Amino acid sequence: MNTKIETDIIIIGAGPVGLFAVFEAGLLKMRCHLIDALPQPGGQLTEIYPKKPIYDIPGYPSVLAGDLVQNLMQQIAPFSPGFTLGERAESVEKQDDGRWLVTTSRGTQHLAPVIFIAGGLGSFEPRKPPIDNIEHFEDHGVEYFVRTPDIYKNRRVVIAGGGDSALDWTIYLADLAEKITLIHRRTEFRGAPDSVEKVMELAESGKIKLITNAQVVGLQGNGELHGVTIQHDTEGEFQVDADHFVPLFGLTPKLGPIGEWGLAIDKGAVEVNTSDYSTSVPGIYAIGDINTYPGKLKLILCGFHEATLACQSAFKVAFPDKKLSFKYTTVTGIEAL
Repeated sequence: MNTKIETDIIIIGAGPVGLFAVFEAGLLKMRCHLIDALPQPGGQLTEIYPKKPIYDIPGYPSVLAGDLVQNLMQQIAPFSPGFTLGERAESVEKQDDGRWLVTTSRGTQHLAPVIFIAGGLGSFEPRKPPIDNIEHFEDHGVEYFVRTPDIYKNRRVVIAGGGDSALDWTIYLADLAEKITLIHRRTEFRGAPDSVEKVMELAESGKIKLITNAQVVGLQGNGELHGVTIQHDTEGEFQVDADHFVPLFGLTPKLGPIGEWGLAIDKGAVEVNTSDYSTSVPGIYAIGDINTYPGKLKLILCGFHEATLACQSAFKVAFPDKKLSFKYTTVTGIEAL
């Protein structure tokens, strides 16, 4: 139980960017071990929206989030990374030999000369609407994420929100659910214009019911959700029958223990140097949505780029006496590297 897991890079966060970092590190013959509080790899892609299509991954006109995770796992399989799952990285301590000791919430210890923080949004929780009895219906008709779309098949679903998630899931579930009602407190939406246009077309054709200038203020049911109460700005209160209520108001990100590791933090994100995505602490890098810098875009493909440059720099930290030799996989292949 006291044995420490030793590796070249400890990656905190097993989301898509953390997984891709394993591949880039593997090309440089560096071993990786990933730590994640979730019980499986994939981060938000697995936990929140595995069936949601992603459109900006190069080479994929469209790929489901869960399928992207599977592809990344297959891509890194030749490098045999280690995983500590279901445990949160709690503390980071510099050792006398220059390596970092990372200890998890369950006391598992990891040693490496380099740490990559790839924690996405960090610890996060959904923004819940201020409805008095909403906790009574959580997992009994109220869901804050769409994890398994099939549970909405032939069901009456009320979705609340005006951002991309609310619009995307309204579009996706329109052909699956018996009835979809989208509630938004304004007439303008924050989502992509193309998604707004599709939702409007669905509403005009009668495939969904769109109610704007309104919000859900109450829930009805006895153990299981049966309906919601809607407060409209001009029409007052009325009820809509519903088997599911899905409020999609975004997430509240929290850095958690990462905020106590002595790193430079700006508005809840880790500041990095864009030459290699190193933090203010030598030997610790931050890649993906967890970091911030001028012009930062919170996109998966940007995180892939950050992971690539971070690995090049990390090699010099992990192996200061070795010469870095960059090779193209299109010439040598993975096995030859």
